[in-house]
Formats: sequence, structure tokens, C-alpha cells
Amino acid sequence: MPRRRSPIVELANPLSFHDAVANGIGRRRLASPAVEHPFWGVVRERPEESSDDSFLDSCRAFAVRMPDHQFFSHGTALRLIGAPTPSGASGEMHVAAHRPSREPRTRGVVGHRLQVRDSATLWVHGLRVEHPVRAWRQVGGRWSALALTQIGDFLIGGRRPLATVEELRHELHVMGGTPALRAALVQLRVGSESPRETELRLILTGAGLPEPELNVSIYGGYGEFVARLDLFYRRYRVAVEYDGRQHAIDERQYRRDSDRWDAIRDEGILHVRILNHHMRDGGRPAVSRVRKALIARGWQP
Repeated sequence: MPRRRSPIVELANPLSFHDAVANGIGRRRLASPAVEHPFWGVVRERPEESSDDSFLDSCRAFAVRMPDHQFFSHGTALRLIGAPTPSGASGEMHVAAHRPSREPRTRGVVGHRLQVRDSATLWVHGLRVEHPVRAWRQVGGRWSALALTQIGDFLIGGRRPLATVEELRHELHVMGGTPALRAALVQLRVGSESPRETELRLILTGAGLPEPELNVSIYGGYGEFVARLDLFYRRYRVAVEYDGRQHAIDERQYRRDSDRWDAIRDEGILHVRILNHHMRDGGRPAVSRVRKALIARGWQP
């Protein structure tokens, strides 16, 4: 049975090599198999083989060697603030600096030397991060209009929005933007609560269907709350909801959902559920289902 490594308590958090030595950790211990060097000049306890090095842990490790003028940017900044990123996006770490300061040049990091500009960084998870509005523009040449719209909807949505549409528009006016960014800007809507909701909305409107209201709360005849609907065609009393569950749910959850669907229908609303397989083939099945529902309620193409 292999012998378990003894943890180096002092390296539970990453340190610079210099600080590790200054804190009394000998060079021999720093060269042991129990210690790893995720970036040049950074040391930390090597995680167990069964554990996965998280994205946030990697950022914290690199932050140990970041001077004050550098900050996480581009897609890395967006991931750190919790924005949705494309499934095929690279996991590269992006770090930037404004001229005349220098960007990092080291293994495992994509450095960016940005134009002269006042800093607008935020502190997120104890890390210096580019402002979300600027980070959105920075990925404009790398990601699709759909991805940029999903990110933009995230930034302008929620109870505490991270940006406004006007701020995003101003950023493109001042700094310029790609065709994908300009296309995304006009498609942003306050109220979308998930990337798939944004995608479904764009699929439906792109197919020539009316634009729905987003996440609308409906109430019964006595003012009681009935449901909050993902997409709602108020004029036609048609609700469209995305259900991304991959597997069967437990019986208790299914009963709750069934009661909710019945309550929605009791309000005279035609309820259309969109599942994952309806989003395939460019969303044609989803468009077909919603189109039929709208026509049944009086919409004329």
C-alpha cells in the first residue's frame, strides 16, 4: 500500500517561492513530491490524485505572483463573476495590463497588453478582475453572437445587475465592437434567467414568431400567485417554458410540477413545454410547437 504524503500545512494556500522560504519552509521540502509549482515562482501543496484542480484555485495560485497593475480579463473575468460561457470555450487563463505596464508572459497564461485606459477592475473572490462590461467586449472577437447575447442577458439581469444595456452600448461606442457584439447588443433583454431561455427566445424570434415577455408572474382571480412563466405571449395566452432536465424526476417533484401545469391551464393559458430534444436541428421542433400553439390562439403568421 503506497505511503500517504504528509501534508505541508504552511502550503494549504499557494505562496510565492520567496514567501515560502521566508516563512521557514526549506528548499528541500519545496522540492519534494508533496509540493507542486502551478506557475513559475508559485508553490502549493500538491492535491491528492483523486481531486480536480478547480478553475478558481488556479486563478488564486496565479494571483500570488500578479503585480498590482495586472488583472484577470476576457473570458477568465467572465467565468469568475459567474457569467455563462460557451461549452466549447478554451479553459485558458487570461490576464491583462494597461499600457505602459506589461502583461504576464508565462506558461499557462494568455497575456494581454491593453490600450491606455483608466482601470475599472473589481474584486471578486479576493481577485482583481476586469469590469464585466469591458470583459464582455474583450471576448467579442472570439465568441458567437449567441454566446455574447447570453452573457449580456446575464449581466443586465438578476436582482443586482452587473451592467445596463446603456453601459454595454457606451462601451462599444467608445472602444469599438465586432459584428457579433453589435448583433448581440440589439438582442439583449432584461428578464432572461438562463442561457437556454435566451437561446430559445432567439430561436423563436429568429423564425418570425412574435417576441414574448420574459419571466412573467401570473395570478389567479383572487390575487393568489399561480406561476412564474419563462416566456409569455400575453395577447394569445400562450406560455412557453424550457425544461432542461435530462432524466426522470422523483414522483414527488413530478406531482408538484403536474399541479403547477394544471394551475397554469386553469387560468386559460396554453402551456408549451420545450425539452432538450426540441432544441436540436436549430430548434425547429421548438419553433413548430410554439407556432402551432400561437396559431391555435389566433395568431396569424
